[in-house]
Amino acid sequence: MPTALLIIDVQHALCTGPHAVAEAERTIANINLLSQRARAARAPVIVVQHEDDGAMAHGNDGWQLAAGLQTTPQDVPLRKRGSDAYHHTDLQSMLKMRHISQLVVCGMQTDFCVESTVRRSLALGYPVTLAQDGHTTTDNGVLQAAQIVAHHNATLSRLGSYGVRATLAAARDIVF
Repeated sequence: MPTALLIIDVQHALCTGPHAVAEAERTIANINLLSQRARAARAPVIVVQHEDDGAMAHGNDGWQLAAGLQTTPQDVPLRKRGSDAYHHTDLQSMLKMRHISQLVVCGMQTDFCVESTVRRSLALGYPVTLAQDGHTTTDNGVLQAAQIVAHHNATLSRLGSYGVRATLAAARDIVF
């Protein structure tokens, strides 16, 4: 099955300053491993960038891709404004045009953009491999970032009502 890699919101504003995610460098290293493997297998690498009217306004420093994230001119950029990477974007048509039938998902803000995109992908019929060590978030005042990541790994991999599943794998074990 043709597979694409979705890299979600690995942006400067989420790696530095007051909104910095936990374990950003480790997560980016795992994402880079995934993107290298995807490119070697000629799988599309879709780099999603969130934008808003604040720190992540299009073109601002915070909107830029994070230092250390390895990209190439062949990667497919996708701008979004909502937490779901499909919401008011061309993501689904991009996937259909490339005959993609399976996704590998990684990125930032586990409990927002990663989760929303994984759920929507499943609802649209795309089996998802979630890189269990390839996404992260921030503490939320109730739970620590590591707890949030662990909770979402457990929850998303247990969803069964969509007919397709999200499976967990370490970045080093994901093959395209």
